[in-house]
Amino acid sequence: MLKIGSHVSFSDKGLITAVNEALSYDSSTFMIYTGAPQNTRRKPIDTMFIEEGKAMMEKAGIHEIVVHAPYIINLGSYKEDTYELGVSFLQEEIRRTEYIGVKNIVLHPGAYTDKDAEFGVNRIAQGLNEVLSGTSETNVNIALETMAGKGTEVGRTFEEIASIIEKVEQNERLTVCLDTCHIHDAGYDIVNDLDGVLKQFDEIVGLDRIAVVHINDSKNGIAAHKDRHAPIGSGYIGFDTIRNVVHHEALQGRPFILETPWIGKDSKHVAPMYEVEIALLRGNVQDHFGGEFIEDVERIRHFFKSQELVPQAFVAETWELLRTDAKAKKADKREPLERLYDMVVEGKALEQQLSEAEINQRLIALLSGAV
Repeated sequence: MLKIGSHVSFSDKGLITAVNEALSYDSSTFMIYTGAPQNTRRKPIDTMFIEEGKAMMEKAGIHEIVVHAPYIINLGSYKEDTYELGVSFLQEEIRRTEYIGVKNIVLHPGAYTDKDAEFGVNRIAQGLNEVLSGTSETNVNIALETMAGKGTEVGRTFEEIASIIEKVEQNERLTVCLDTCHIHDAGYDIVNDLDGVLKQFDEIVGLDRIAVVHINDSKNGIAAHKDRHAPIGSGYIGFDTIRNVVHHEALQGRPFILETPWIGKDSKHVAPMYEVEIALLRGNVQDHFGGEFIEDVERIRHFFKSQELVPQAFVAETWELLRTDAKAKKADKREPLERLYDMVVEGKALEQQLSEAEINQRLIALLSGAV
């Protein structure tokens, strides 16, 4: 069975909260942070309803989940206090991950800030050696995430990932998290040459190292080094490529995790598109949402056709306009999905009254071209 899910909350009742949210999206896996990713505040892990959550997972047939390390960890820093915090905090996160029973914790390798890439690679390897030697009692692997290359972050090339791994003594405990948005933004052409990119990764790092795959579209063109995720089908990567990643023979068996942004016109109506994205990638939209959903998508398609508008082309043109025309962006900052939503509402394209999230789900389905 395809293991596909999303990042979910790990709060209130801990793992119970996470499992319930994952099931609401029809997930077969999911990813959590064991606390807020922006700070070091943590509740004791033995108070987070772990056993109860595991029982729910077993009943639902969810057998593998992923933990993501906090963003504040920077093993690439030359500042001793930042580096030491990163080492000690990551060790504690690994112990919490072990307590939950999770095999892989995803880590952004780090950033070299005022130094250079060579320093960053060496410093990160040094930190990983300390972290792994201090957690030898655990069975948790660290999954180094491929990065987009914004700022001074390390991991923007397959060579940098390989170099880190080569410099770590216990590198059998190092795996990789492949992120579609990140490698696209880093300059790897997965749209036109997915097989070639995976072959390149295999030659440099090894496909057997991949333990987790993050599936995200991108708001920017290839090699932009920006790292701005988009719902699948609404960015420069496109639905077809992401579906090809998820179903690629060389990647089967891994958990595929959505980190696509929640969307909506204001904070009260922001919602994730995970449920429809998962159904689209599984190919079971009609079974999951029903025939009326499909009919609504067709109504929206007919409406745009009557306006002589091709949604996929409109999305690409709008991203390009926002990227290149400062005056146009200042006058109208709305992103493509928001503009399409406004057209549907203002044009009364649908017969029934739906929530903003429901309309956006149908737009995501439309943009995929799979419905």
